Amino acid sequence: MKMNTPNKISIVRILLLPVFLFFYLATFIPFGIGKIIAFVVFLFAEFTDFLDGYLARKNNQVTTLGKFLDSIADKILCTTGVLVLVVDQTITHPYGIIFLFIMILRDFIVSALRQVAAAKNIVIAADMAGKVKANFTYVSIILGFVINYINTISGDTVQTDHSLYITMQVLQIIFDILLIVTTILTIYSGVRYIVRNKQALVEDDNKTVIEPQKDENISEQTTKQTDNKSNTEDNNKEGE
Repeated sequence: MKMNTPNKISIVRILLLPVFLFFYLATFIPFGIGKIIAFVVFLFAEFTDFLDGYLARKNNQVTTLGKFLDSIADKILCTTGVLVLVVDQTITHPYGIIFLFIMILRDFIVSALRQVAAAKNIVIAADMAGKVKANFTYVSIILGFVINYINTISGDTVQTDHSLYITMQVLQIIFDILLIVTTILTIYSGVRYIVRNKQALVEDDNKTVIEPQKDENISEQTTKQTDNKSNTEDNNKEGE
């Protein structure tokens, strides 16, 4: 199977995630340089998300494999970004766990709904609410990285430097508001997917159901087959 350029870009985005994790967790690299490299890698991965879709539409290279790879890459990218912010407590507990749970639950529901719809030859188009949710998620993750980096390199200086302290407080408030809005959009887009595509969950009344035979019918059929076999054997003996 020949891979087109958009599909290759999607694969590159998936392969960038281990690189991102390595540098983000590489605390042995001094001066927070590892976080900077991880931040750049994440931004580049986000750019490839735009790039592969743009090229696929421009060059008429939209394929089933491409849709699969793009969806997987996007979900892994967002989930990984939120996960590291939860682990290092940039997103404070327990809100980080709740937000991550809602995001993963929504993705599972949408994926399951798409599978059911595909089995019934129903096409579920991309929803604008989902796109807005994804953009807010990316912005929230980027701001979370910025806050985490400043905290990493400043240390206790935040408590003594008044201007830096005020700046961090403002950034934290903006970050918290973004997370709240993103959570609401995540729930809304999930519910919207279900409501708009509820026909995929409706059973087909015209579907033929083959009911199992009752034991009495099976016994009668077995008796008839036995009698027919006996009559056939008797006839064969008479013929001899």
